[in-house]
Amino acid sequence: MSFALIPLAILMGLVTYPWRAIPLLAPGIHRLPPTVRAYIRLVGPAILASLAAVNTVVVLDANRHASFHVGVEWLAVGLCAIVVAARRGLLTGLILAAVLVAVLRATGLAPLP
Repeated sequence: MSFALIPLAILMGLVTYPWRAIPLLAPGIHRLPPTVRAYIRLVGPAILASLAAVNTVVVLDANRHASFHVGVEWLAVGLCAIVVAARRGLLTGLILAAVLVAVLRATGLAPLP
């Protein structure tokens, strides 16, 4: 574990927290146009999606060189997206995607990248 990443984590928290706290800090937010409210509401999920996308499609080798990766993670992302669209809830999709990857890796059908 590297302690050099702690300042980065603090900076990320300082950048993302205000977006999530706007509804608490600005009581008149319901008067904003619907497009602006939707944008503010979706900033957090967009950040999480970008982090997940990088961890799904980019793999680092031993020399820390990035390469494009296609694996079981893509199947898990697809399953999660389908479940979220069908059930309108993120938790179930995330759990099913994690279980899928865990089972495939435990059985040896999907090795670690």
